[in-house]
Amino acid sequence: MQDADKIFLEYVVKALVDNPNDVKIDRTVDEMGVLISLTVNPADMGKIIGRMGNTAKAIRTLLRVIGMKNNARVNLKINEPEGSERPHPSQSSSLKTVDQAMEDLKGI
Repeated sequence: MQDADKIFLEYVVKALVDNPNDVKIDRTVDEMGVLISLTVNPADMGKIIGRMGNTAKAIRTLLRVIGMKNNARVNLKINEPEGSERPHPSQSSSLKTVDQAMEDLKGI
């Protein structure tokens, strides 16, 4: 079954999100293997990515297992919603360098 990876991904993602009708999956095959592009409602991005990216990592791992079973290399690309901006780690207020943390501790 050629599209087992796509069918699996659709089943898992639609079970996780609040807006299953907004799930779009595109599957392309080239010399590098299979690339599956996933687009979900912006409100559901957190559910797909999970804490620290753990849900996305688990989905990617399972897709690789399905790919190995079918002798194919499967990669998942999660499309970011339009207009979203990912903060650079140096701009994030929750991530600090060791020096910044030490300065914070000196003030206590």
